[in-house]
Order: sequence, then structure tokens, then C-alpha cells
Amino acid sequence: MGHAGMAATAVRYLRSVGAPTVAEPVEALPRPELRAVGDDERAPADPGEFRRVLGHFATGVTVITAPDADGGTGPAGFACQSFSSLSLDPPLVVFLVGRTSRTWPRIARAGVFCVNVLGADQGELCRGFAVSGGDKFAGVDHEPAPFSGSPRLAGATAWIDCAIHAVHTGGDHLIVVGRVEALGTGEGSTDAPLLFHKGRFL
Repeated sequence: MGHAGMAATAVRYLRSVGAPTVAEPVEALPRPELRAVGDDERAPADPGEFRRVLGHFATGVTVITAPDADGGTGPAGFACQSFSSLSLDPPLVVFLVGRTSRTWPRIARAGVFCVNVLGADQGELCRGFAVSGGDKFAGVDHEPAPFSGSPRLAGATAWIDCAIHAVHTGGDHLIVVGRVEALGTGEGSTDAPLLFHKGRFL
């Protein structure tokens, strides 16, 4: 399936669950020239080596949350270190989520999300959101974010409240672009960020 086909598949999925897709038409960039990989070119990286080498890049840690869109199952959330700002004008952010994630379909149905940037003392909170199943919000203090109503976690150093703007395929992950509708920092927060490096928190 080509890039256009994969993008169309992602859009059809979002529409099928009632979530918004791209807010307005986007002019496509010229396609790069494609060619087959030559026999003398290096084979793809071993997954273990890929993970080991990329682990040298320290990242911040976030929890992506969304309001209940399933009629009583509660809000959704997962720990995410693949988050970044994307554009200033318009204000866009991006996060990556595994295509097999059970939390992602719930966020897609909500059509909105809040990025909670964790502080250095929130490692245990992050671990709670990194596991599958169970009530991840049990005992977690939070309040509704102003635009989306997504859980805004107490103690987070910053929060970014978004609407889903677009979704693209990226190998075994989805690339979720959010349009920023509201944002802020934790009240009186001076904590250092929670960082993830070489498989552990710093």
C-alpha cells in the first residue's frame, strides 16, 4: 500500500469511530523519488540494536489522556515518551502510539486529548499508566482540561489540551497530530522534568 493509501486508511478509521480528521485541506508535498534497495546496501537494523542505540537519546515523559467516549468506561490514558512540538503556526503537537494499543481507539473515539508533561517525582505515576488494563486513574488526582475535558493530572509540570488534527501511519506506530486549543504549566511548578534514558528514568 502506498503512502496515499495508508493515509486514506487512517482517515477512514478515524471517520468510522466518529473522530475528526484533518481540519482543512492540506497541499501535498512532491513525492520523493523511490527506488528498490540494492543487493550491496546494508540490511535493515536489528530491532534489538535499533532499540539499544536509540535508547541513548533522552526523552521527556508524558501521559496522554482523553475523556470517556464509551459511555461509562471511564477516561483513557497511557504513558508516552514519543511526544514533540510540531508547528508554531498553526500550533500543532505530535505523539506516537503503537498500532496495537488498546487505549488508542478510545482516544480516537473521543477526538481530543491532553498531554500531561511529568515532573521528576512522577515516575511511579508514569509506571501506572504504562501497564495494560485496570483502572489507571484509581487514586490519581486530576481535573478536566478546559477544552477537551480530558484528565489534567495533578503535579504535571505542563499540560497541552488538543483536538485530533490528523493521523498518519508510521510503520508499527501511528503518528497523531494534535491542534493545540489550550495549554499551561502546573501551578507553582518548579520541578525538573521526568526523563527516560537507556531504559530507565533519570
